[in-house]
Parts: sequence; C-alpha cells; structure tokens
Amino acid sequence: RFDAFIAEWYQWLCGHAEFERYFGNDRARLERAQSMQRVHWQTFFSGMLDVEYFRSRRHVGAVHARIELPNDIFIAGMSEVRNQIARELGALQPRSDDLEDMIAAIGKLLALETFLAIDELTRIQREKLEEASQAIIEMSTPVTPIWEGMLLLPLVGIMDSIRARDVMNKPLAKIAETRSRVFVLDIGGVAAMDTAVANQIIKISKATRLMGCETIVSGISPAVARTLVELGVAVDDVRTTATLQDAITIGLRLIGADSTSAARALA
Repeated sequence: RFDAFIAEWYQWLCGHAEFERYFGNDRARLERAQSMQRVHWQTFFSGMLDVEYFRSRRHVGAVHARIELPNDIFIAGMSEVRNQIARELGALQPRSDDLEDMIAAIGKLLALETFLAIDELTRIQREKLEEASQAIIEMSTPVTPIWEGMLLLPLVGIMDSIRARDVMNKPLAKIAETRSRVFVLDIGGVAAMDTAVANQIIKISKATRLMGCETIVSGISPAVARTLVELGVAVDDVRTTATLQDAITIGLRLIGADSTSAARALA
C-alpha cells in the first residue's frame, strides 16, 4: 500500500499553502518527490538504524533548510504520517494482538526521524545566522586609513565581547599591512560598555603599542567615563581624548604632519 499511502499523504499536503509553493503545476517535480518518498518509507519500515539511515535523515533536514520549509509544517506532516499508519494498522484483519505495541514503536521511530531532520535544519539555520552576524560585524568595524601612517575605526552601537574581539583583530592586521604609527579608536557612538569590553580596549592599546603604533581612544562620553571609573578599569596607559578632532590633531602631530596637513585632514 505504499503508493496509496504516499498519495493520501500528498492529498493531505494539498490542503496547505506549502503544496502550491513548492510544487504548483510542476507535475514532474511532484512525481520525483513522491518517488523519493517511496524509498524513504521503505527504509523506514526496514528498521535498520545504521550510518546510512542517520545520514539520509539528516539530508532530509538539509533539503528542508535549502527550500526553507517551515518547521511547523514538517512536524505537522510527520504527525499526519503517524495518524495514517495507525489507521492502516487498525484496519488490518484479523486485528493484531500487538497493534498498540506496533503503533508505539512506529511513533518512537517517527520521533527520531523528526529530531534528526529538525536538528540538521536548525544547525544549518544557525550557521546562516552566524555568517550573517559575522558579515554585519565586518561591516560595522571599518578600519580606514585617514592619513599616511594613521588609521581610524569609529564604533557605533552596542559593544559585546564578540565584537570587541573583532575590534582587536582587524586593527592589528591593518597596522601590519599599512605600517601605521597611529590608530584612532573613536567610541563616541558607543552608549555603554561593560568591564570585559573596557578591558578589551585596554588590550588593544597595549597590543598596538607592541607593534610600534600608538592608540588614541576618542569620544569618551561622560557616561562611559563614569562607568570606567566605577568599574575600576586601569586606563592610565591609554591615551584618550574627548573628541575625534582632538584625537586626529594629536595623531597628526605624532606622525609629524605639518599644520597645513592637519587642517586638510580635519576638513
């Protein structure tokens, strides 16, 4: 009854918007999917939980992630499969003495199938989110040469430990690439920071100094200054300024730029 079983399930799917979305009038795609379903359920009823079984079930999750199938419709579909199988077994004559045990066993296996697919789907979705998050971090930490020998990194928004690590890595790489002697870190757009982030900024200053580059932290707001003092962060070794303009002026002086150059840089 495989063919009738699969046809009944797709009849159920027809009542949902996902059927039109994924198949529409593409009869060939529908037939391919039904053919793959037949193989899938044949291996299901074989009960062989080997390496290939686990690989194929995780592949189901990967396919669903690729086509962006909602989790709820997948779980609903698996629930419908269980109901169909229970109806099929209940209709068998003569009635089996092990009917309830069979339905329970199939339910456990369906739960495993659901878990494997959803676990793989979730893993792929998480990787996509991490990639998107990393891309946002990359765009939000632009280390820019503003003068020969001087780099600028303006920070805006929320600073967490992940972004703070990126702020450490990118300037060091850029300093090594450009041989810059001054690095201006402007935190005027950062509303607040915790101890971990503040200490990371201290580490950035020390690390750049080891590379022969002076770090100037500009844009220290009253709120951030008060927080740093209350947290007891050691800032004695960090050169700070209230404004970005002051930091660039000091930076230009450190690299030996003349007053005309300074005026052009600040324009």
